[in-house]
Amino acid sequence: MGLTACLAVTTIALWITGRISLYVNPDSAWFAVGMSVVALLGAIATFALPLGAEADHGHDHEHGHSVAPARARREAFAHADHDHGDAPDAHDAAAHDHLAARPRLTVAGLAAFSGGLIASGVVVAVLLTPPASLSAELAVSRDVGAPPLFVGSDVVTLAASGDTSKFGIGDWSAVFAHATNPETFDGKPVTLTGFITPGQDGASFDLTRLVITHCVIDAQTARLPITATGSAPSTGQWVTVTGTVRSTGDGALEVHADQVAAIDEPADPYEY
Repeated sequence: MGLTACLAVTTIALWITGRISLYVNPDSAWFAVGMSVVALLGAIATFALPLGAEADHGHDHEHGHSVAPARARREAFAHADHDHGDAPDAHDAAAHDHLAARPRLTVAGLAAFSGGLIASGVVVAVLLTPPASLSAELAVSRDVGAPPLFVGSDVVTLAASGDTSKFGIGDWSAVFAHATNPETFDGKPVTLTGFITPGQDGASFDLTRLVITHCVIDAQTARLPITATGSAPSTGQWVTVTGTVRSTGDGALEVHADQVAAIDEPADPYEY
């Protein structure tokens, strides 16, 4: 319950400080915070239980159900000593009962202890680690060479016939991957914000953003090839690219950058 309370307090604190979006989609934050409040109230309610209630129950249970077996063991012990001509020793019998009742370390007990130790380490790490967004290295490792799921033909249709001024990197990556007539998008102006990752297929660099559906666990990588003059910024640097979508003539699309401006990481580093 203590570990649960720590995680609940951390989640609520992130929400109060406006940093919950580093871990959870803002549209789903109400659920995470609501469950944290319930968990915290439950943890507080456990302190209302009388201390020692479980121990008293176990003590009564033992006396109510194990007196007869214990007496039988003592009588058998005494009978065995009597057969050998020795007087029964009540102290030895009591010691025998104590040893029989001593708890033994079991595999289940060891597993529970290990699990508790690992969980405690995780919670301590969460409490001590400052809030931060997922890294560029993780984005590269999660890149599967495909646009994010749940972004598909409807986005391509909208891009061909509607306003693309609010399109993010995730939207454009779907267009770049699925467009059957790349010439349709030739000349579209874009202003996009993301971080730098190494370029592929001759691009100067890739403009990258992580797209999440519910939380950072399901984060997916979206990348756009950028052609720019001059040297590329360092990997992981956040930039705003202003430019134009161009067809390469071989069925592919890329962004020709007119300006690449370095910026600080935005308060909300993900797309949804």
